[in-house]
Amino acid sequence: MTLRLFSFTALATLVAAAFFMASSHQLPSAEISTPQSLSPSGNSGQPEELGLVHWLRELDAGQAEAQKTGKPLLILFQEVPGCSNCTRYGNSTLSNPLIVEAIETYFVPVCIYNNKGGKDAAALKIFNEPSWNNPVVRIVRADYEDIVPRISNFNSPAQLVLGIRNALQSNGKVVPEYMELLLEELSAREAGLETATFSMHCFWSGEGVFGSIPGVIETEPGFQNGKEVVKVLFNPAVVKKSDLEALTQPKGIQSCTGNDGFRSDREPKYYLAQTDYKFVPMTSLQACRANSLVGKGQSPNELLSPRQMSLLENIRQNPKRKLKNAIGTKDLKKAWAEAI
Repeated sequence: MTLRLFSFTALATLVAAAFFMASSHQLPSAEISTPQSLSPSGNSGQPEELGLVHWLRELDAGQAEAQKTGKPLLILFQEVPGCSNCTRYGNSTLSNPLIVEAIETYFVPVCIYNNKGGKDAAALKIFNEPSWNNPVVRIVRADYEDIVPRISNFNSPAQLVLGIRNALQSNGKVVPEYMELLLEELSAREAGLETATFSMHCFWSGEGVFGSIPGVIETEPGFQNGKEVVKVLFNPAVVKKSDLEALTQPKGIQSCTGNDGFRSDREPKYYLAQTDYKFVPMTSLQACRANSLVGKGQSPNELLSPRQMSLLENIRQNPKRKLKNAIGTKDLKKAWAEAI
């Protein structure tokens, strides 16, 4: 971004962000994963239908582990080798680093092949699951009692995350903020987002303003009709365009008549980009919220998962390592693989 005059408020925000950068290098001791847990459990030779989750392959072994640890079983009934639905589910939903982390942290993952005999076929009978079927997930107690309804919508990552969240709540666990944000974003994208563009004196501060508004899922700074603007993707079930206008007009932000002609800026999430957090792969919603917090001089740690926090610590312990800026990534799986 070329040099320009900032308002006193924008300058103060930058000073606050700089102060935060200098003072927040220590991570809280609670909920930080060890370096070994930076990535999913190392399944390079695993069938693609299973994604990146480390699965047990026998139901009785999973039951024994559930009885020992007190964790529920998360059972995947999957066709291996499978159809395009099965491989897509493995390569997308079951390879999302945050979903993988939640499954491996809070559950005993077991995969039952629905197109095999032996113990796999016997497990199908226990749960009355059909053979040669599309992916199905069951979350059950050690006695095989369902905790949440059977999850059969393999086209909806949000349905799996919702099941995970509800199972945690039913088991008396506190749902971490990263899971709530992930569910909010996936649900909003599946339902359909709306787009609006707003002009302002500085899109850096504009992104910070919009990133903190409930219902805003993604922001992008840029130029349109010779003005600095922020393109906003939002969930219309939570916030309307008129609400966004009312909330931001007092800050000197104006709604544009359309979204045509938008050209992206090269420095999205400016406040976040001045910190080590830029190397940590985040979802769009996580990045929006984190950027807003950093712009206010506040820590975004509460928004991140334990593995994201562990990755951040690893990054800070190896400052000479060259890493890619992960801000704006659309492929969380790829960005995570590049960061570890």
